[in-house]
Amino acid sequence: MPPVDYQKPDFATKHVVNPAISLATRLGLSMRGSRVLAVQGRKSGAWHSTPVNPLSLAGERYLVAPRGETQWVRNIRASGGGRLTLGRKTEEIRVEEVADVGKLPILRAYLEYWRAETGRFFGLRKDPSDEEIVAIAGKHPVFRILR
Repeated sequence: MPPVDYQKPDFATKHVVNPAISLATRLGLSMRGSRVLAVQGRKSGAWHSTPVNPLSLAGERYLVAPRGETQWVRNIRASGGGRLTLGRKTEEIRVEEVADVGKLPILRAYLEYWRAETGRFFGLRKDPSDEEIVAIAGKHPVFRILR
């Protein structure tokens, strides 16, 4: 099996930042559109949650994995869906993975909107060319949220 592209969160992110964002989001305080994603584990069947930054683009919504092949990515691939929560509102979602060839406009828009929070995980300069984005597209799974 080939090595997995995954950027593991550091201690502060895992134990301070993500729990704080999750708590705020669960209380209904969205950070620029953040949500808490809950996905059922592919092996355990237990529900796991993590804060995510959904993207709206051209009438569609997407989940992008800036850290790469995370556990939520593996779980949502196996389950095909999950739950997005903001405050007391929980939305059941189904997703389909976007092929690398279709990621360019999505990743560009994601980087423009979420660069301050997640830009470092992409390893790109501030205004990357299309070629630079295409070159890293395979390392960052993208899922279209189905209606």
